[in-house]
Amino acid sequence: MNPGMKLLLVMIIALEISFTQSLTVNIILIGVSLIYILLQRVHMKALFGLLFWPLFPALGLFVSQWLYGSAGIHFAWILFTRIYAYVFLGATFTLTSSITDLSLTLEQDFRLPAKFAYGVLAAFNLMPKITEEIRIIKTSALMRGQALHFWSPKLYFKSILSSIQWSQNLAEAMTSHGFVEDQARTHYKVIRITAMDWILFVGLLVIVQALLYFLRY
Repeated sequence: MNPGMKLLLVMIIALEISFTQSLTVNIILIGVSLIYILLQRVHMKALFGLLFWPLFPALGLFVSQWLYGSAGIHFAWILFTRIYAYVFLGATFTLTSSITDLSLTLEQDFRLPAKFAYGVLAAFNLMPKITEEIRIIKTSALMRGQALHFWSPKLYFKSILSSIQWSQNLAEAMTSHGFVEDQARTHYKVIRITAMDWILFVGLLVIVQALLYFLRY
């Protein structure tokens, strides 16, 4: 499915289950999302993270509702499964979609301004460089006898200064490669929303509406 439409579908479904109380639908969404992720051959380490890390907030909500809530244990299970439904719905997009394709389709098909689309794409592509820069800053500080932890203001200040320099270099690089704001552009990769994308989008949305209507428990 088109990445932009997939993101929109995930957001709509996540918003809907936020205002419904169907344990069965939550479990179905988790199961279907898990099957889809497995079919995409996602790395097992990522799958383990999807199962392990949400367990803490999910258990916190479950115990709080069970012990101190007034809606009973059924609603506690709804809150527990809702957390996992959010996580697995999001994973169907984040683990199977390319940020490059998403930026391109948002610009070409959803009329997102080019400067914002390419700015977001550049920010994601800079993440490895930012991680490396933080490692260099920490190492330089250790050579001077200073230990910079994640709560150290100096670490964030130095990182911000580096980011400002990178943003200026990036702007100059885009200009030198012919990027002109608010001007028509050609694309090396054209992404179109096809009829199959619409069929999948509407079909899956209708199925979810039917499940929410008929499976209210």
